Amino acid sequence: MQYLLLIYGNEAYWGTLSEKEQGQVMQEYMDFTKSIAQSGHLRGGNELHPTSRATTVRVRDKKRMVTDGPFAETKEQLGGYYLIEAKDLDEAVAIAARIPSVRWGAIEVRPIIPHDMPS
Repeated sequence: MQYLLLIYGNEAYWGTLSEKEQGQVMQEYMDFTKSIAQSGHLRGGNELHPTSRATTVRVRDKKRMVTDGPFAETKEQLGGYYLIEAKDLDEAVAIAARIPSVRWGAIEVRPIIPHDMPS
């Protein structure tokens, strides 16, 4: 079964880390990503630009509204994701608990509902 591991954290926190600390965290992410790729769990993933680069789209009464920024103000922002393959929720949670930023943020584990995509 596939799971999406949504990585949430306070964007401002990154700026409080020294260059050395940022480098250490990035190395941890590279090591983590390599380990889940080698184990066969990794299906995809990316870091996201900050919420200041986000655009939110809504359609109300057939009228499109486009606004800068995220959907809502929150204390933690979506910063990236991993798409993984795991045998069950317990295995997905165990993998999520190894994501480096789980120490200061949160990882939301969401099962994927597969649908056939038109070609």
